[in-house]
Amino acid sequence: MKLAANLTLLFTEVPALQRPALAAQAGFDGVEVLFPYDHEIADWQSALGAMPLALINTPAGNWAAGERGWAAVPGAEGLFRDGFRRALDHALGLRAGLIHVMSGIASGPEAETTLLRNLDWAAQQAGPVGLVIEPLNPVDMPGYFLNDFAQAARILARLDQSSVGLQADLWHVWRLGLRFADVWERYGPRIQHIQIAGKSGRHEPDAETAADLAILDTYRGWVAAEYFPAGPTAENLGWIDTLRAS
Repeated sequence: MKLAANLTLLFTEVPALQRPALAAQAGFDGVEVLFPYDHEIADWQSALGAMPLALINTPAGNWAAGERGWAAVPGAEGLFRDGFRRALDHALGLRAGLIHVMSGIASGPEAETTLLRNLDWAAQQAGPVGLVIEPLNPVDMPGYFLNDFAQAARILARLDQSSVGLQADLWHVWRLGLRFADVWERYGPRIQHIQIAGKSGRHEPDAETAADLAILDTYRGWVAAEYFPAGPTAENLGWIDTLRAS
């Protein structure tokens, strides 16, 4: 199992550029950073060293004002393309394997058409970098366009681009009222990135997390720890050995 630390949520006791070193010391194989844009690419290169960067997100915009990206937002194509170019610069400069394309707050057939058009354009720009889309649950992310795995699979089928796949976060799977085993059975061939947390409160991965991951006999992608630590990150990492042992 290739285990990555989400540096946006973990090791927040120290500044962002100090977190890759702590993740390496803790036994993670790599990292992901949701929004690396507050620091220059060269600074991230120095901070990461040999630590692989599994994934970054496209820029979300003004998070406090409710923006969550623009890929599915009609009329925001210019914002999306500018943001994607920025994400691609970072992904190429930092050798990130994947870019999570954030759909944004939107709804309806026009939004789906917009997302398809933007994904097709992005896939043609991305070169060696893979793209993923992720269904997010409407409780934690109200109004987010992509909120269902069947919907995401339909969009990928219409898009028909092998370089664009699915991202599956166990927390969102559970909050959508789904079983990960069912999601994996139906959409496993499309899933290129998995994120994990504990089922209770989205804290440290727990026994239910381990049980869900036990079915991943053919998966070769990253498993990224994206959770809210219940205390200082480094003091509650016993789950790593437990998970690897299981």
